[in-house]
Amino acid sequence: MPPEDEPLERRARTHAERLAFVREHTASRPVPLVPEISVRVASEVTPLWHATEAWLASRGIDPPFWAFPWAGGQVLARYLLDTPAEVRDLRVLDFASGSGLVAIAAARAGAREVVAVDIDPLAIAATELNAEASGVSVEARAEDVTGHGLADRFDVVLAGDVFYDAAAAARFLPWFRELAASGVRVLVGDPGRTYVPTRGVSCLFRADVPVPLGLESRETLASRVLSVEPMGDVRPTS
Repeated sequence: MPPEDEPLERRARTHAERLAFVREHTASRPVPLVPEISVRVASEVTPLWHATEAWLASRGIDPPFWAFPWAGGQVLARYLLDTPAEVRDLRVLDFASGSGLVAIAAARAGAREVVAVDIDPLAIAATELNAEASGVSVEARAEDVTGHGLADRFDVVLAGDVFYDAAAAARFLPWFRELAASGVRVLVGDPGRTYVPTRGVSCLFRADVPVPLGLESRETLASRVLSVEPMGDVRPTS
C-alpha cells in the first residue's frame, strides 16, 4: 500500500493508465432513459466492482460510482434533452459528474460551455471517453468545488444523485442554496434518496427510471428533477 501522504497523482499513476482501465473494464451502452447517449458501464455489476476495488485500493482512490448510469443522472439528462432552454448558450457545471452523462446531455442541449467535476480521477477518465464518443466538448476536472462561489463562472449547476447520505446532504445543500441566492440555476436529479430535501425545492420533471437490479434491488426508481431555491425559501416540494 502506498504511503498515505503520497500525492494522489502518484498513487493513481498516470491518466493514460486510468483511461486504459476504464476501456478494459467497461463497455459502451445506451443509457436506458436516455438512449440518445451511450456511456461506458459495467456489463456485470459485481465483477467490475470487486476488480475495481482491488485496483483502486492499492492507489487510494474511491469505488467506481462512475461505472453505472444512476437514476438521478438519467432523469436529469432526460430533462435537459427535452428542455434544452435550461442550458442553451449558458455556462454549465456538472457537479459530481461520475460518467459525465449529465454533462454530455447539457452539451447536446446547446450549452455554450460545459465543465464536469468529480473528485475521482477515474470518473474524469470515463467522462473524457464518453464525451469523445458522443462527439461533444466537455472539460473534465478532478476537483472538489464544494463551497466555492461560482456565480461569476457558471450560469447553471447540475447535480445527479448527490443526496445519498446525511453527510453529503449536509455539505451540498447549503452550498446549492447559496449558489441559487447568487443567481445560479441549480438543478438536481434525485430518485427519492433518504436525504433529499423536501422543502425549498421545486419539482420540474418526473420519470420512472430503469436501473440495474444489482445496484438498487429493483428495476425502476421514481425519480425527479428538482430546482433548488435560495436560502430562506422553504416552500414544500410537490
